[in-house]
Amino acid sequence: MNTTITSKDEILCVCRELIRKEGYKSVNIRHVAKCCHISVGSVYNYFESKTDLIAETVASVWCDIFHFPDDRNPESDDPDDPAESKIFQSFPDCVAWIFDRLKQGEEKYPGFFSLHSMWFIEEEKMDVQKRMDRSWFHIRQSLVIVLKNDTNIRSDAFDGNFTEEDFAEIIFSLILASFVQHDFDAKRIFNMIRKMLY
Repeated sequence: MNTTITSKDEILCVCRELIRKEGYKSVNIRHVAKCCHISVGSVYNYFESKTDLIAETVASVWCDIFHFPDDRNPESDDPDDPAESKIFQSFPDCVAWIFDRLKQGEEKYPGFFSLHSMWFIEEEKMDVQKRMDRSWFHIRQSLVIVLKNDTNIRSDAFDGNFTEEDFAEIIFSLILASFVQHDFDAKRIFNMIRKMLY
């Protein structure tokens, strides 16, 4: 066995491939070690437990699905800093892109969304939920940035009692509900957005 220790990112790349080809149940310490051609102990150098490995893999899949296109500020050193980008001309464009990514994610990782939801129900661990919140943070943050940059939104749409952050949270919750239901048709959400913002 090749015991050369690989990087955490390389292990996660192998895990994503396992989810694509064999489903999330194939992601366990022994199988991952075998596929990476490393020892079980080497996997434990990067992941404390199977739960840790799966949680990091799920977060990695989400990041792969929802990697936002951007025109990052060249002065920013933070690769996770949401770009104040003009890539989306409007908030509905951004939401349409998210739904498109959901659809592509379902095609790239068949059954991932359903299995992912079931795994969270089975695990019921707070640290797992915190990790997912971190991996989803950039999506919510990007929604807020696009809202603030969309010059076509009515000037009275937001105030101190109802902010861009509040609206982004509502839309994000609807997006999550859609992925759980495998409903990638965003027409109702678009209608709501138009009525409320434009």
